[in-house]
Amino acid sequence: MSTPAELVSKAQEHVDSGAFFAELAELVRYPTVSDHPDGRVAIKAYLDEVLTPALTELGCTVRRYPNPDPAGGPFLIGTRIESPELPTVLCYGHADVVDGHEGRWSEGRDPWTLTADGERWYGRGSADNKGQHLINLTALRLLLAETGSLGFNLKFLFETGEEIGSPGLGEFVAAQSRALGADVLIASDGPRLDATTPTVFLGARGAVRISLDVDLRPDAYHSGNWGGVLRNPATTLTGAIACLVDGHGRIRVPGLLPPELPDSVREALAEIRIAGKPGDPALEESWGDTGLSAAERLYGWNTLEVLSLGAGDIDRPVNAIPGKARAVLQLRYVAGTEVSDVADTIRKHLASQGFSMVEVAVEASFQASRTPVGNPWVGWAKGVLDEVSDRPVAILPSFGGGLPNHVFTDILGIATLWLPHSYPGCLQHAPDEHLLAPIVREGLVLATTLFHALGRFTTPATDTAAAPR
Repeated sequence: MSTPAELVSKAQEHVDSGAFFAELAELVRYPTVSDHPDGRVAIKAYLDEVLTPALTELGCTVRRYPNPDPAGGPFLIGTRIESPELPTVLCYGHADVVDGHEGRWSEGRDPWTLTADGERWYGRGSADNKGQHLINLTALRLLLAETGSLGFNLKFLFETGEEIGSPGLGEFVAAQSRALGADVLIASDGPRLDATTPTVFLGARGAVRISLDVDLRPDAYHSGNWGGVLRNPATTLTGAIACLVDGHGRIRVPGLLPPELPDSVREALAEIRIAGKPGDPALEESWGDTGLSAAERLYGWNTLEVLSLGAGDIDRPVNAIPGKARAVLQLRYVAGTEVSDVADTIRKHLASQGFSMVEVAVEASFQASRTPVGNPWVGWAKGVLDEVSDRPVAILPSFGGGLPNHVFTDILGIATLWLPHSYPGCLQHAPDEHLLAPIVREGLVLATTLFHALGRFTTPATDTAAAPR
C-alpha cells in the first residue's frame, strides 16, 4: 500500500509528465456552452464520452437523469459503495461553460484548444470548471490505483446548467436526497484566496438582482424650455440609488444588512488579507463599511452594487430631459440575511425618502449558505491539508461569488468543504480564461491527500447534527 508521501509524489509526477495537461485538453475541446443549442449537444457528448467513462473507471455505477426544469440540462450521478459502515463523500462539478468569445482571445487563441504559455494554460473551462473537477477525478483515480480501494463510499454529482443559474438543481437534489445522501461534500469550484494560498471555503454569498425604473413620460423635452419644472427621471434615479447605497458604498437600508457578523466568522477572517498580488486591483480603504476589515466586507458582509445605469443616449447626448431612466443593482448577501421581502423593503424605504415614483422589481439569482466554521469537518480538513501544504490553509466562511452550496447544506443537510483549484485572476467568464500550472500541481496533491486521509478513517468524530450520514 502506498504511503501518503508516495501518493504525493505520484500526483506531482502526473502533472510534471504532461499527462494532466493532455487529459484537460481533451475536456476543453468540448464546447459545452449551456445557453446555446449547439452547446447542449456538446454537453451530451461530454457526459457520454468523458464523464461516464471517468466515473466508470472509478468503479461507479453511473446514471443520467432528466432535469425537472425544462430550462436546464441533465444530471449525472456516479455511485461507488464500498461498505455501508464507511463514511460517504459527495463530490460535485458542472460540465457546462460560458460562451467561448471566439475571436477575442489574445494571440489568436482558440477557446476550445488548451494552450500553454508559461505557467498559464488557456482554454474555456480550464478553470471553470473542467480543470477543477478533473483534479478531483484524477485524485480519486490515483488513490484507487495505488491502494485498491478508496476507503469510503463515493457519490459524484454533475450538473450541466450551473452557468445559467442551476435551473432544476434544488428540485432534483430534493427528489434524489436518498441517492445523494452523504456525510460531507468535498468539491472544487471558484477561486482560492489568491494564487499562492491553499484555501477551503464553506459556502457562498447569495445574490439578488434589483431593477429600478423611473418611467415618467414617453417623450424627452428641451432642457432649456422645461428644465426646472419637469421632474428629471435620471436625477430622480440617482437620488433614489443614493438613499439605498451612498457614494462611498455603504448600504443605507437596515433591512438589506445581515443581523450580525458572528464571532466565529470574524475570527476565521482575522488573518485573511485581500489583494496585493501582481495583477490585483488596488483596494479603496474608504469604500464600504470601514468598521469592517476588507476580508469581512468581502466574505462576511453584504454589499449593494450598481451594475448598470442609463438614461438618454450617453454617447450622443442632446439638450433634452429624458423621459425615463433605468438602473440594475445587485445585493450580494451572506447567510442569515432575510431576502424574501427585499422588493417591499426597498419600496418602503424609497417612498419614505420621497421616491415613490421609482418602480422596483427583484429577481433572486442564487441563495446564500455556509457550513459553520466550528463544524468538526472543517478542523479535520484544515489539519490534514496543513500537513502537506507549504503554508497554512486559509478558511473562508463564504467566498464572494455564488455557488449552489445551499442545495447541500439546506436540502441534504450536510457539511460542505470547497477546495478550489483556481485563483481570482483566472478570467473564468472572459476571453483568456486560464488555469495556473502551479495550482494544478499543488491542487492535485491537496485533493489526493484529503481523499487519502478520508479513506484511512481519520475523519472527525461527529454526531449526526454535525456531519449526518
